[in-house]
Amino acid sequence: MISRKSEREITLMHEAGELLASTHKEIAKMIKPGVTTQEIDQFVEKYLAKHGATAEQKGYQGYPYATCASVNDEICHGFPRNEPLKDGDIVTIDMVVKLNGALADSAWSYAVGEVDEEKQRLLDVTKTSLYKGIEQAVPGNRVGDIGHAIQSYVEGENFSVVREFTGHGIGESMHEEPSILHYGLPGKGPRLKEGMVITIEPMVNVGAWQSMMDDNGWTARTIDGKLSAQYEHTIAITKEGPKILTEQK
Repeated sequence: MISRKSEREITLMHEAGELLASTHKEIAKMIKPGVTTQEIDQFVEKYLAKHGATAEQKGYQGYPYATCASVNDEICHGFPRNEPLKDGDIVTIDMVVKLNGALADSAWSYAVGEVDEEKQRLLDVTKTSLYKGIEQAVPGNRVGDIGHAIQSYVEGENFSVVREFTGHGIGESMHEEPSILHYGLPGKGPRLKEGMVITIEPMVNVGAWQSMMDDNGWTARTIDGKLSAQYEHTIAITKEGPKILTEQK
């Protein structure tokens, strides 16, 4: 069942989203060769606690960390670890913040030190694809309009869109209906209505779109070992257009 949120609920989710966005801005200051994703994870947990919030995914179906930290060929759900990031890596930090009972979800990919042209283009195309999807998140459009906008742009840039992981509704729980595919046909899927809150979170690969799962049962990586990036926002569907609840100002 697809739920629609009240103005008050969206306001509370926006407050959670603003805290999440400020967390990402702090993380951006930390990203450099030599830092570990375990250090970033510990920082996030302390930073959220300082602001009266918690990391919603910690403990979700047994997930043990406050963040997901996916490096290079890892698509999503990478475990934070003590291995230092290296110059030229790319890393995606994904988190869900709970503040005053409201949730917000956002992932961001970061360049570590100096990255080559291919990695920078992957980051740029992935971020642009997110905003192309967001442009379609208006009342009356369908979920397929979001996916089509992302897929057609990404494939036009000779990258691929991951199929196995999608965006989703978000509200009282982290994952609600509908699923937000980042590929597909325009005019298909559930219709977007005012009051819906969704995540749009394209995962884009340099090579094939398929993934394989690590032995930990969580971390997905590219099937061919090539690079992957992801950007994600939480979006409210409003009559004035899409409202980004996790925008980094």
